[in-house]
Amino acid sequence: MSVTDVTDHAVLRLSEVWKVYPGEPPVESVRGVSLTVRPGEMLALLGPSGSGKSTLLHLMAALDRPTSGSVRLAGHDVGAYRDRRLAGLRAYHVGVVFQRFFLLEGLTALENVATGLLYRGVSRAERRRLAAGALTGVGLAHRAGHRASKLSGGERQRVAIARALVGRPAVVLADEPTGNLDSASGAGIIALLRELNGHGATLVVVTHDTKVADACPRRVELRDGVVVGDSGEVGA
Repeated sequence: MSVTDVTDHAVLRLSEVWKVYPGEPPVESVRGVSLTVRPGEMLALLGPSGSGKSTLLHLMAALDRPTSGSVRLAGHDVGAYRDRRLAGLRAYHVGVVFQRFFLLEGLTALENVATGLLYRGVSRAERRRLAAGALTGVGLAHRAGHRASKLSGGERQRVAIARALVGRPAVVLADEPTGNLDSASGAGIIALLRELNGHGATLVVVTHDTKVADACPRRVELRDGVVVGDSGEVGA
């Protein structure tokens, strides 16, 4: 992908972002959010249900476009891209870990992780090699040949994290990564995310759980679509 339009060293930069859904009255899900995420940060986006977290996640991941304002992902202006080029931008620069994992049950852990590289034009052998390395990174090399349906909840989340990381994206967005896990498994996932961040991964953890947020060096609080607190706000 061309990088000639990259002029911004921030991994993510949101400037006065609004997302308004039509209706009577219109629903203002995100209202004037400005947020900068630098390489190597690990931040929690904290807020209760209905605060706009999920909408903001989709905007940050370039899965949706803002009604107004700008979203820049790895220096690229999301609003300037057509759908096909935007899909390429996502494939190279963002990884998403969903709360419900979204693994393919009939595939092995290795095969599931390898699907994270399908849109990069990487050969099958190279996809498998990189997937094996990603599974090793999350402590699951010994489960690489097991089908997803045979894995525990904590193991499934680790596979989902490996899939998000396999292409070494600029940023990984984790949506309620402990939401479907018991407390022990959840603690293990948070410890893993902190370890990955220690190795240089840039992470945004979307959560309603204050314990999860407390594990992140930076905490951004969202209420009614507005940022009401940022423990590590950085300048433009």
